[in-house]
Amino acid sequence: MNSRDRDRDPYEKIFPAAAPDPGRGFARTWWGHAWLRALEDSALDGTQVKHGRRYARSGAVGAVSVRPGGLTAVVRDPDGTAHRTDVLVQEFTEAEWDRLLDLAVAEAGYIAALLDREVPPELAEDAAAAGVDLLPGIGDLDPRCDCGEWDHCPHTAALCYQMARLLDQDPFVLLLLRGRGERELVAELAERSTTAAGAEAESDTGTDADTDPEAPRAPADEGVPAAEVFATARIRPAALPPLPGLPQAPGQPPTLDTEVDPEPHLDVDAVEFLAQAAAAEAHRRLAEALAPGHADRPQAASLTLAEDAVRLTVEAGDFRVRSRLAAATGRSRADMELAVRAWGFGAAPGLAALEDDWTPDRTTLARARAALAAAFADGEAPVLRRVRARWTEAGTGRQLRLGREGRWWPYRREAGRWIPSGPSAPDPGSALEADPAP
Repeated sequence: MNSRDRDRDPYEKIFPAAAPDPGRGFARTWWGHAWLRALEDSALDGTQVKHGRRYARSGAVGAVSVRPGGLTAVVRDPDGTAHRTDVLVQEFTEAEWDRLLDLAVAEAGYIAALLDREVPPELAEDAAAAGVDLLPGIGDLDPRCDCGEWDHCPHTAALCYQMARLLDQDPFVLLLLRGRGERELVAELAERSTTAAGAEAESDTGTDADTDPEAPRAPADEGVPAAEVFATARIRPAALPPLPGLPQAPGQPPTLDTEVDPEPHLDVDAVEFLAQAAAAEAHRRLAEALAPGHADRPQAASLTLAEDAVRLTVEAGDFRVRSRLAAATGRSRADMELAVRAWGFGAAPGLAALEDDWTPDRTTLARARAALAAAFADGEAPVLRRVRARWTEAGTGRQLRLGREGRWWPYRREAGRWIPSGPSAPDPGSALEADPAP
């Protein structure tokens, strides 16, 4: 009998309204953050999303009804006006469910993780590779509200923020949105697991050396007595040996993919990424230390936590790690992408040109004006309007920014935001020529 013919959960779950909690975040898990990213990247008006976040924090979202294809709640304005609010999500087809469930039983640990209210990131990645997007992406959250807005309004945004909290507690809610309840899914997974285990048992005719008492075993490493180690430690060579050469590549940290479950709330992928990033940075610094003349060069300034988070984001390929780094520094994903772009043009000074809106003193401003006059002395000077250390060319989408280090950084206005458009130059004319007017 197919599991879909069995008794199933009522295809709706009701979650009570949450009390106001202004200090609490909305997502702790990577899938909760992915849900919020789908909202924040899709909404055309970021102000509406910010209002929705405040609504959710204030307890304006009533009881949330979750069912296949959508969620519903009554959301109240500050004046008490109630609005029926819906967010629709595409359900999976039967073929998509088959592919997802086959993937879930194919890897050891996936089912156990789901039953422990965890979504293995590898399962989501494998499903996406098979054409099944478990988590919503840009445009996948379809807002509906009786307030009359056609895009995300504060009410639908508040409902999405509250939903992120529910997903943190129970990822089966996401699967319910996609079309199936928890009891039905558990039954289907058990059935498929039993079938797969039976097939494997029939085809497995080999011998497991770990359980075969006759199988040869490697001798144990007896080690070195501690007394011998301490005795040889007193012997000093006449001269130190030469420094070892630089390895061709950074070392590979040990994998954390073991049979022992990680501690609660430990993001194994993030720890492995940080270990690999540390190895790469150690290799880079060792290469600098072994280079001729290193002792004569000035030491580079230490990075701040915000700067180092951008450096790590440049190296991170996993969107969950990038999202966590952005959140840890108080940046949105869009802000972090701009920061990464700025870092690519000039590392920490390039990032400072993006985020440090400083005001030059009189001496620095006088030098800047002299540099501008000299840069355009032989031709028609552009009309530049200054605000603090930023000069915007009238009638164009170009801007020059003066860094505290004295270099000029070109910027271009796109989609309502100023974005870095190239590396810095020692004079404003070179910087402006590197980014011709559109």
